[in-house]
Order: sequence, then C-alpha cells, then structure tokens
Amino acid sequence: MLLYILRRLLSAFSVVVVTLVASFALFFLAPSDPAGVICGPKCTPDRLHDIESSLGLDQPAAKQLGLYMKGIVLGRDYDQGGTVQHCSAPCLGYSYSLGQPVTKLLGAALPVTISIVLGGALVYLTIGILAGTIAAQVRGTPLDRITVGTTMVVNSIPYFVVAVLVALYATFLPHSEYHPFLDNPLLWATGLLSAWLTLGITNAAAYSRYARASMIESLGQDFVRTARSKGISERRVVYRHGLRAALTPVATIFGIDLAIQLTGAIFTESIFGLPGIGLLTLRAFGKYDLPVLMGGVLVGAVVLVVMNLVVDIVYTFLDPRVRLG
Repeated sequence: MLLYILRRLLSAFSVVVVTLVASFALFFLAPSDPAGVICGPKCTPDRLHDIESSLGLDQPAAKQLGLYMKGIVLGRDYDQGGTVQHCSAPCLGYSYSLGQPVTKLLGAALPVTISIVLGGALVYLTIGILAGTIAAQVRGTPLDRITVGTTMVVNSIPYFVVAVLVALYATFLPHSEYHPFLDNPLLWATGLLSAWLTLGITNAAAYSRYARASMIESLGQDFVRTARSKGISERRVVYRHGLRAALTPVATIFGIDLAIQLTGAIFTESIFGLPGIGLLTLRAFGKYDLPVLMGGVLVGAVVLVVMNLVVDIVYTFLDPRVRLG
C-alpha cells in the first residue's frame, strides 16, 4: 500500500503543477490589464507603471511564473506602496484589492467552508443512507414508492432556489453567521444550522437513491443469502453485511461530492452570508483580484486530488475484495 500511495502522491503532485501552470496562463497571461483595473479609470501613466512594477506585471511571463512558484516554496517579497512586505511560504501572492497575503485570506475562509460542507455531509449521509436502506428492505411497497418519489421531487428543484426559500422564510431557524468552533462550539453550530439543513436535505435525496440501488444489489448477493441461511438476525444481515458492501459505490460518489462542495460552496455562502472560500473568490472575481482567484484554483486542485486518494484507501476498509496495487 505504501508504494501505491507514493505513486499516487507523485501523480497528484504532477496534476497540481499542471493545474497551476494552466491557471497561471489563463489568469495572468490573458489579454487583460489587471494593473489598469486596480488603478481605476483616472489612472496616470506613472501610477500605472508603479503598480505594474510593484506587482511584477512588467516582467516576462516565464519570470512571473518562476517567481510565483518560488513564492510557494520559499516565500517572496512584495513592494506595497513603497513598503517591502515579506510573504512567507507557501506564498500565493498578495490580494490586489485587500492588500493582504492570499494565504491569510484563504486561511480565514477555509474553516468556514469546511464547517459548512462537513456539517451538511453529516446530515445528508445520515438521512440518505438510512432512507435508502429502509427503502431497499421494503422494495416495491408504498413506503418505497413514496421515498423514491420524494427524492425525485426534491432533486428537480435547483439548489439555489431551496437555499433562497430557506433564507427568506425559515425564520424559525437561527440567524446564519460564523463563529470559530474553538471560541464557542454552540454559537458555531447554531450559526451554521440553516446552511447545514439546506445542504443536507437537498443532497440527501440523491444519496437515498444511491444507497437504495446499492443496497438492493448487495442484498441479492450470495454472501447475504449465506448469512441468512445461518440464522443470523435480519438486522445484522442488513446493517453489518449488506450495508458494508453497499457503501463502497456510495463512498466513491461522496468523495467526489465532498471535494466539489469544498471548492464550490459559493451559493450556500453567498445566500447565507458566510465568509467562506466561495464568497471570497466571488468578490475577487468582481474586483479582478487574480492572486485570490489563483489561490482558490490551487486549493481546489489540491482538495480534489487528496479526496481521490482518500477514497481509494477507504475502499480497502469497506470492501475486503479491493486491493491497492
């Protein structure tokens, strides 16, 4: 397994490097003028030259990329209005609009996004797997049809519509705001409750269908029939033997969904006013703040490759037939 993990880490590193180079080319080498956007419509040529020089935008493209990658490994210095600021590694640049290191901005926003996504995941995994398992046990009954029909109705409604309705009309839920977990766990949970329930209930519909289909297949396998023939209780057959095998495909979907939600929680954060990575990058896009956008892309690439590796490793624990090699 160690050799497999090392190979995957090398592959993941190459993916991150290619993503970094491609996104750098798209953002920094595009036919645009970030210095002009920063300076404004009444910008003088001297002021424009000063901004380009301080940000390194007057350097050749290859040198800009080299300085950016050097900053990630060793850190770099920036000229901020005549004052040299050191950005410690991993340095992802300075925000054009906020004048702060991108790593600092992402470090403040990342816990918010992680809190939203993990809390919502706990809700939709619990509801979805439980509902799907029960529906699989009573396949073909009215309860099964109601479960499947409800999930299809919920999935037919766009997520942002559900989020807006909850934000406008669910006045019985606590006001959405973020408090650090270590400062006050209770305020942390109550401030994120609306986002958790919205994200959880909408995604639970899909996961209940995934779990139902996987459980139906699992309960028809030979090892389940063998367990029943030995006189093992139905509860143990379903939840210890059948569910364990059924979770393998669900884990695959969950790993990818979790990575996507960590890098794409923009609707949740915008609607509920939570200062996560999605809201940070949305505001950066409005101000053409390229270093922040680059940092968001790099974080997204790292999250995706790490989650893919984690899912592959978790396979071996959920399904003994799977071996890494």
